[in-house]
Amino acid sequence: MRIDYDFLHTLDANILRGDMAVKGPAVRLFKPFDELFIDSQAMLFLSFDDDRIETFKSQFYEAAKQYGDKNISFLIGDVTDAQGAFQYFGLKESEVPLLFIQASAAKYIKPTVEPDQIVPWLKEYTDGTILPHVKSDSIPLVNYQPVKVVVADNLNDVVFNSGKNVLLEFYGPWCGHCQKLAPILDEVAVSLQNDAKMDATTNDIPPDFAVEGYSTMYFYSSAGNLLSYERGRTAEEIINSIKKNKGSKPGEAVVEDDAAENDAMEEQQPAPESVKDQL
Repeated sequence: MRIDYDFLHTLDANILRGDMAVKGPAVRLFKPFDELFIDSQAMLFLSFDDDRIETFKSQFYEAAKQYGDKNISFLIGDVTDAQGAFQYFGLKESEVPLLFIQASAAKYIKPTVEPDQIVPWLKEYTDGTILPHVKSDSIPLVNYQPVKVVVADNLNDVVFNSGKNVLLEFYGPWCGHCQKLAPILDEVAVSLQNDAKMDATTNDIPPDFAVEGYSTMYFYSSAGNLLSYERGRTAEEIINSIKKNKGSKPGEAVVEDDAAENDAMEEQQPAPESVKDQL
């Protein structure tokens, strides 16, 4: 599309107009007409062979008239030509006709939508009364491997609400580094029984985690402290780090080595009775 459009990138968030708070990578389309830029896209996917195609178009055009001033662009796509989009966004062809909104920080889906539901649903979106959609693999029915499989739909249960110390890896199935790390994490899991992994290519990653490459690991302590794991990746180094940080509370300092840990323990030991002051 570079023949018809300009593509640019910047590290300066001040260039973006509007009141959008930029907390990570963002894409914005600037236009030389009407509202100048958009933050969201409303996409209606259906079969162009559907007998109701004209009714769908009429209702979608009406939604565009009513809500086009909300920095939303409106697009209609034939499901037969949208396989790439469906795979990327985690959509299901069985849910067509499907109304999908891609916002700056979330996605919203109205599956098997009827023509007369389009305008009311867009109103709910602009009013902020609908919940975002989270792409997730199915929760595993069997999860007996040393490193437990986590998906977006059960991440809170397995990690944040478990009350346990959990080492969580975000990986890509094609990633060579992840494949080399897998047997090491299996060894760690057998030793400490608190490892989990999520396929970051098929599950939406919560904003609590910054995942910019694979493999990325986080440690969540039983006391609620979330730590990015950036230390050594041998089984011994990972196990030692988990032992030092398990149960640590938010805000507590991380013990870096055995010497520091020993010093801290010595400072906490009471003085012998023989050297206590006598009154």
